[in-house]
Amino acid sequence: MGHGHEPKDLLYGISAEFDHADDLMRAANRAREAGYKVMDAYTPFPIHGLDEAIGFRDSKVAYSIFFAGLAGFLGGLALTYYTSVIDYPLNIGGRPKFSWPSFFPIMYECTILLAGITAVFGCLAFNGLPRPNHPVFNANNFERASQDRFFLCIERKDEAFDKVETKKFMDSLGAIKVDFVYADEEGW
Repeated sequence: MGHGHEPKDLLYGISAEFDHADDLMRAANRAREAGYKVMDAYTPFPIHGLDEAIGFRDSKVAYSIFFAGLAGFLGGLALTYYTSVIDYPLNIGGRPKFSWPSFFPIMYECTILLAGITAVFGCLAFNGLPRPNHPVFNANNFERASQDRFFLCIERKDEAFDKVETKKFMDSLGAIKVDFVYADEEGW
């Protein structure tokens, strides 16, 4: 750190390193019970129930995909209705002008198209991607999060965060190691 910034100014959070997934689950549950809400867990593989343990309920991507798919379906319906009934009506074998079963493939494809595009760009936007770096990457031993270690990080922006008290709490979780995590000067 340099350029006049004290490391405490760039404190991102406190991380705890665990040996086993069960230890991480217990720690995440205890942190939730203690009132911490802004935290994240990093593991080498998905752990069932961990998202609930850390209170991860953000479903903006799912809602945006649903509504984009619905808009695609209605857009396909409007497109086929306009072209077949209003703009260029054709009498094909005496069928009604708007025979919706024959237009279902178009409505289906418009649904999939808009939902897929929204999924890609929604994931990028709501997850803040692309992001080549993250402050938690500065945690000691964090490279093992993709191998055999489990990390829980309580972020400084949590209302219940207190540098001393949160460190004591993290120490009480039975972690292998508890460290302060600092962001780079650019906030990463």
